[in-house]
Amino acid sequence: MSALAALIAPVVLGAAWTVPHWLPPTVVRLREWVFARVNGVEGVPVPGPTVGVEHFERVYSDPAADGRSRGAGLSDLFWYWLAPGPHMHQEHLEPGERYRTVAATTRRVLAVRRERSDELATAATSRVLDGLPTDQISHVRLRDLMMPVWAEVYYELVFDEACPPAARELIVANADDVVSGLKCTGLRHMDRRDRLTAYLRHRIGVGTCPVTLPPPFTTEETAWYLQGAFFSTAVVQMAEAMTHVLLALATHPHLRPDLDDDDALDRVIDETLRVHPLFGVAHRITSAPITLPTGVSLPAGSVLLFNYLAFHRSGAAGDDRFVPARWLALTRGDAHFIPFGVTANRACPARGVAPVMMRASTREVLRRYALDSSAAHTRSLPSRGPAYLTPAGITGPGRLRLGAMRLRDRWADVGRSVRQLGFGTWMVVDARRKRLCTNYFEETAR
Repeated sequence: MSALAALIAPVVLGAAWTVPHWLPPTVVRLREWVFARVNGVEGVPVPGPTVGVEHFERVYSDPAADGRSRGAGLSDLFWYWLAPGPHMHQEHLEPGERYRTVAATTRRVLAVRRERSDELATAATSRVLDGLPTDQISHVRLRDLMMPVWAEVYYELVFDEACPPAARELIVANADDVVSGLKCTGLRHMDRRDRLTAYLRHRIGVGTCPVTLPPPFTTEETAWYLQGAFFSTAVVQMAEAMTHVLLALATHPHLRPDLDDDDALDRVIDETLRVHPLFGVAHRITSAPITLPTGVSLPAGSVLLFNYLAFHRSGAAGDDRFVPARWLALTRGDAHFIPFGVTANRACPARGVAPVMMRASTREVLRRYALDSSAAHTRSLPSRGPAYLTPAGITGPGRLRLGAMRLRDRWADVGRSVRQLGFGTWMVVDARRKRLCTNYFEETAR
């Protein structure tokens, strides 16, 4: 070996060994840059240089911050991810009679008593956990474990009957494909989504679906609405939320709450959603100028990019440490805590039932298992939350297995992050080419 090679070799080996530490975050920044470029200079980050954190809720709540999709370059990408029928997705319907009808229907479906919410989530979680062995440790991906739970829960809310296995498979395949696309861990597969659309269209057509939209909405539009609101968004978000809660407890086993203490369970859920908010950036398009107390005016047509994580990090609890006990003295207002959005601007319609269901599901998992994990825990959670579930009376995974999991997870993140960059860039380009949102509004304007 030459002298030069002898000098270079340790540097190359050192760089290679540290790849898991610097490559994934670098790729995340690159992906963020790519997505930011979609909206060009028209996007106004909130909080940011133009709108400070002190005006975050004021601007978010302004009646003029009511545009949903029309006029934002980012909308083509979100419509692409949420297809089929993204124009029927409640989050993306523009203000007006169509939105009011759809929102009223969603509220009726989610008008569930707390006792019933607890019962539904507990029973569905129990059925899924019954499929795991009781005499050995299970290595699971928490998102994969939780997704069938919420497929069953939301099926029962919509159809008022127990969820058959075939329907559960359709819902899980659809939701998994949507969330994989959103996280750029895979390309979208419309055939998986279209199979669920066909199932819903059939149930509506033969009159066995209790939830329908009135005329002039068509059967197809009703199917798209149900698919987008309940079997894509609701299933994905609840599976993601539960993955964050369980992974947080798996990586902090000493903070396991008393299962008979609802307040303690709620503090765990709140702290999880504070550290790992489900929403990244919500975009709104202004329909009229918004003037701030500072004198700054946001003209009509501005695309506001509300950053949930940045807002959470700006409050009295501005760190990323997982400390549920902080909520014994911390208020939501002081924490800048908006896990389900801002009430004045279409907050999540499940904000009433979701915390109750999450508490019930968390209690059922903890009743059966001790949780352990050494995997990295990030807001986007592309790893799907690897963890060990240990039944009562069984010895846990131990340091060696947890160390192996940590090493495996770090190196898996390298390849996964590179795939995310490739898939994400491709989908940005493909979404811009298809122009789903732009074309829809151009056609409806004719």
